[in-house]
Amino acid sequence: MSEQADIPVYEGSCQCGAVRFTARTRLEAPFQCNCSRCRRLNAVMHSVPGDDFVLLGGSEALKTYKFNSHTIAHQFCTQCGIQPFAAGSDGQGNTIHVINVHCLNEPRYDRNAISHFNGADF
Repeated sequence: MSEQADIPVYEGSCQCGAVRFTARTRLEAPFQCNCSRCRRLNAVMHSVPGDDFVLLGGSEALKTYKFNSHTIAHQFCTQCGIQPFAAGSDGQGNTIHVINVHCLNEPRYDRNAISHFNGADF
């Protein structure tokens, strides 16, 4: 059995289901951010490498919002307004997707493991 086979694949979507995706991850490092946007969303997020994220459908329903440094592409559904994920890159230039854990079907994670990121001072 390969190491990848041990990693769960979660399905996720916006509220109306127009935007659908999968994410291969263990949800071991969920976090919340205190920047002006994330604080208002109250989302629990988790970073997933670009190769472990697949947009299954709904690209036509997505709208991008960028603010502050304009480096993170916050994606939201134009039909229901939910932000299921954002896209960006890590410090080495690798593509990552930051998924909204609350948009996953049956997410399995320890709420006590949520860390807090000081995005307000970023």
